[in-house]
Amino acid sequence: MAVDKTDLYDAVAGTGKALAHGKRLEMLELLAQGERPVRELARAVGLKLTTASAHLQVLHEAGLVTTRKRGTSVLYQLAGGDVAGLLSVLCRVADAHRAEVETVRRTHLEPEDIRVVGREELLHAASEGRALVLDVRPAEEYAAGHVPGAVSIPLEELADRLVEVPSETDVVAYCRGRYCVLSYDAVRLLRASGREAALLEDGILEWRRDGLPITTAA
Repeated sequence: MAVDKTDLYDAVAGTGKALAHGKRLEMLELLAQGERPVRELARAVGLKLTTASAHLQVLHEAGLVTTRKRGTSVLYQLAGGDVAGLLSVLCRVADAHRAEVETVRRTHLEPEDIRVVGREELLHAASEGRALVLDVRPAEEYAAGHVPGAVSIPLEELADRLVEVPSETDVVAYCRGRYCVLSYDAVRLLRASGREAALLEDGILEWRRDGLPITTAA
């Protein structure tokens, strides 16, 4: 029997429909950092527990997230690295072809005074000891997976731990993804303290998308 292309595309469109909500995209970015229970996800994205559960159910039915039990808790995780890739590509396509996205991003995330570093430049500088790679995500996200060699100082602790950041070494900060504000705030704080600081173009989302090495805490 011949396949009805309309039915096939309608089935594929179900995945797009599941992505058609900003809070679901935020949840996917958070799950790219590591698995989480629904209560933690709800708190992180600013939703009531029942609303967050409903969004996760949509993502689960679309096959974008999976679950596993740990004791009495249910943990959510991305269904695969390709889901992180899908989210990253979606953001880049919207950034390139939707003027509204580019305007909002440039207004809130890319002030002209912040230098952006690509991954090749970062890895080269780090290998020569010319740069400190700084992960400013929460400690549990760092433990779940981080750029090899990165040092963990969560943004909320950075002001009190500046003494741990060498003043004579360039610092390159990163966080969850290219839309994550944590690293932008970290770079501003570091520069205000007199240190040379730049922003890594990628976050863990893009790192996972491209299958690059990720280190987990022992």
